[in-house]
Amino acid sequence: MNCDIAEVGVETIPDADLLVGGFPCQDYSVATTLKRSGGIEGKKGVLWWQIHRILRDHMNPPKYLLLENVDRLLSSPASQRGRDFAIILASLADLGYAVEWRVINAADYGMPQRRRRTYMFAFKIDSVIGRTLAASEPWEWIGQDGILARSFPVTGIPMKLNEFGIEGGLGEVSAGFNRGKVISPFRSSGIMVGRRVYTAAYEAAYWGVKVLLGDILLEENAVPQEFFIQDSEISKWKYSKGGKSEKRVNKTTGYEYNYSEGAMAFPDATDKPSRTIITGEGGAAASRFKHVVLTPSGRYRRLTPIELERLNMFPDNHTQGASDMRRAFLMGNALVTGIVERIGITLLSCIR
Repeated sequence: MNCDIAEVGVETIPDADLLVGGFPCQDYSVATTLKRSGGIEGKKGVLWWQIHRILRDHMNPPKYLLLENVDRLLSSPASQRGRDFAIILASLADLGYAVEWRVINAADYGMPQRRRRTYMFAFKIDSVIGRTLAASEPWEWIGQDGILARSFPVTGIPMKLNEFGIEGGLGEVSAGFNRGKVISPFRSSGIMVGRRVYTAAYEAAYWGVKVLLGDILLEENAVPQEFFIQDSEISKWKYSKGGKSEKRVNKTTGYEYNYSEGAMAFPDATDKPSRTIITGEGGAAASRFKHVVLTPSGRYRRLTPIELERLNMFPDNHTQGASDMRRAFLMGNALVTGIVERIGITLLSCIR
């Protein structure tokens, strides 16, 4: 089925043990929801509320959820740090779920891309994992016993511990949570049970093999010529990626302003995991954010779709059939699949 999830009736969605989803980091304000569409039920523009609708209205909602978002979810919006995440946690608590989360940088666990994302694993309190949680202390769950802790071990020394409750209805959370504070109360790891939050920061514990950008590159003779940068274009790339401190003029208003930015690596280091892929990775035009590598023959080139797939740990040609530009966009929007694979293996071992 290829249609807008907002148009899909909950009664047509089959039973499942696990709901998996990633949703845009948008404004989850209940006040915004009410203003635009008469309530949480009617909001079409934010995918989170469609996930909420399925969990709330399905006759047999899934016992387990695996959700992914950008790392800034824990501190958004800037005007009310942590409010959006608090709304999501409170919503899930009211539906009978406990939630553990962790901000994971894939490269910290040997994967080929430096990509930080927030992963949330939620489970019904009366599920197998919920009963296991009941026999564990919250801080032990975050550091060693939880699904994410088992999948991605951390050092045993937590930092910046914080414990608090999320009080009131969703409208009250939206209007008042952490209002007037400049720092989010949510740390990079945590668990919420019955609206009680336990959160801390940890360092990754990994001593295994590390995959680097150079490890995933195609042989030079296998790279199509359109990915090599012409000598006449090199100066444009160096300018785009170079540091700047210059006067610029707004084309619309004529206003003159000072513009500055730091330098980006040119070319990208192949002896480290890659920088984060973005959706604008495709296309031949010079760009500050696109990856460029130097080949053994001394030529500069962009990354191919296959290499972008490898940085997210997809099989080669997973996106074949789309244009090169679209394939790059898809990988900029994707996640590192090795993260999900490890969580899935741990989950399976816990519910069998």
